Amino acid sequence: MAEDANVKRISALDTATLSDALDRLGIPSQCLGIKPLNPSFRLAGRAYTLRYVPFDPLNPGTVGDYIDDVPVGGIVVLDNAGRNDMTVWGDILTLVANRRGVGGTVIDGPCRDSALALELGYPLFSRTVSMRTGKDRVQVEATNEPVVIGGTNVAPGDLLRGDADGVICIPRSAEEKVLAVAEEIEQAENRIRQSVLSGMRLDEARKVNRYHALQTREKA
Repeated sequence: MAEDANVKRISALDTATLSDALDRLGIPSQCLGIKPLNPSFRLAGRAYTLRYVPFDPLNPGTVGDYIDDVPVGGIVVLDNAGRNDMTVWGDILTLVANRRGVGGTVIDGPCRDSALALELGYPLFSRTVSMRTGKDRVQVEATNEPVVIGGTNVAPGDLLRGDADGVICIPRSAEEKVLAVAEEIEQAENRIRQSVLSGMRLDEARKVNRYHALQTREKA
């Protein structure tokens, strides 16, 4: 399978830098309120999405048997509408995803069976942790259709980056521009770091590298 160059590029950037790039371009794609189970967890890849709705006893469904269809390196993105009273991800999914080389999981809602994800180092990002199952409480409404995670629209194939600060989504249509701006910001901030380590005052290093304008919204 050919390497995805933009997954490699986004892997070299942190979510803070990407968030600044999104702000500069006026793209509100920060998945707010989603955090890693462990601050050391990192993920980067393309979204494989599912959307959940309340369980319908007249037309019952399940929490999904999709994990074997997620491509290697793909990121499972589960839109549970921010429900914190039930989960749609547990240890069996973690076990299979980890064995298959899935790149991580992002949930707008809680996860459970967190001990295994921590043991395996499987990158799991969610709103919180809860033991209460989603079985017979929610069911899959759609697979690989647009979803909403932390107030942000996520479409199948969008780029995702997660680290200790949370999760960023980059729409496929904007990824070249966002990555280029993020790399520019990263280079400028690296120059600032190098300057202050060499003895320059921080305010001067920031001025030289236009720090206070790096995240400023671009004019249309």
